[in-house]
Amino acid sequence: MADVNRGNRPLSPHLTIYRPQITSMLSILMRITGVGLTLGSLLTVWWFLAAATGPEYYDYVNGIVTSWFGGLIMLGSLWALWYHFCNGLRYLLWFEAKHFDVDKVTKSGQVVVAASLILTLLTLIIIL
Repeated sequence: MADVNRGNRPLSPHLTIYRPQITSMLSILMRITGVGLTLGSLLTVWWFLAAATGPEYYDYVNGIVTSWFGGLIMLGSLWALWYHFCNGLRYLLWFEAKHFDVDKVTKSGQVVVAASLILTLLTLIIIL
């Protein structure tokens, strides 16, 4: 093993020359949204616990949750929830060995992003 000549073998593509594809970007985004959902869930649980604790503490936490920053986190969590759901459906299709053509993979990725944005907007319209 020590005498293996590594100088003549080609190297795998490095990040500087690799062109990101929609599938790789959506896969990374799926993981990021999973972590983001955790943060939004923790904020929601904190809000519920504050409501159970008392009015003074609830007012404090409610001020944070309803601030622009809390609203931004909740909006991001709402979009992350819909994106995670839509992309999960896409993965279920893949598990059934469907839609694996390059064109269909690209198109389904675009549909997932568009559907998550539309569902987020519809949810906001219904809530507000």
